[in-house]
Amino acid sequence: MTTTTSGTKQVFICGSALKGQPDHKNLQSAKFIKDTKTKPQYRLHAAENGWHPAIYSVETGGISIPGEIYEMTEEQYEYLLANEPPHMYPETVNLEGDETAIAMLYPQELVEKYNWEDISHLGGWTAYKAINSR
Repeated sequence: MTTTTSGTKQVFICGSALKGQPDHKNLQSAKFIKDTKTKPQYRLHAAENGWHPAIYSVETGGISIPGEIYEMTEEQYEYLLANEPPHMYPETVNLEGDETAIAMLYPQELVEKYNWEDISHLGGWTAYKAINSR
């Protein structure tokens, strides 16, 4: 896990908890650090008919997923975990600039089982929601 010297965690947010998205409140008062994106090692799907993103790592054919880094206390992090959809799990992701952070990933097997839409080509969760909220 990516933990800072102050005992807080660096968490990469790239879905429904981004600024302007409905679950942003789940971050509570976590400190926004910066906008960033992953290295091109991930795929992004719209799980549960667009209810939340499903991200997983791939060895080939990945994209860079845009998102935000937040610094969270242990309490804020535990609250975020408790409010994530079922099956999501924390995992370290590789970010641009050779940085890492914790992100919530989703099992690729479930994405494939339910054949959820691959939205990787749209450039991120915010772009997907903008297109699908018209």
